[in-house]
Amino acid sequence: MLSSKAKYGLKAMVYLARCEGRGPSLIADVAEAEKIPKKFLDAILLEMKNSGLLSSKKGKGGGYVLAKPASRIMVGDIVRVLDGPLAPVPCVSRTAYRRCEDCIDEAACAVRSVMQDVRDAIAAILDNTTLADMAIRSGRVEAVLMYDI
Repeated sequence: MLSSKAKYGLKAMVYLARCEGRGPSLIADVAEAEKIPKKFLDAILLEMKNSGLLSSKKGKGGGYVLAKPASRIMVGDIVRVLDGPLAPVPCVSRTAYRRCEDCIDEAACAVRSVMQDVRDAIAAILDNTTLADMAIRSGRVEAVLMYDI
């Protein structure tokens, strides 16, 4: 199950994707717009920044922006940063594999087999969906016009 931390992180990242090209967004604005507790959002956005998915600017006109275009940020990367591996059990994880202590025969384990399919299905969706795709699904994407003179 997706944690509240990952759910809030995704909501905040979608908000920032919708603001792409407009400059930094204040944490308070994101928190208010997405109904996320500000203190919790502070920690989430800092974690996203430390992972390289966000950039921040301090001072007047400061806030958070996506570190790369929303079309190049995969939802799976966000979920992994905030919730860890996608695998429902450690023995099917690609990034944090650990043999189950109670397992007699991994190759014949029916639980492992089904959970591998679950992990693969989740990864297939999250690793092929961009943050831009999520922003479009929100129905609140506005075109940003840019003019060069």
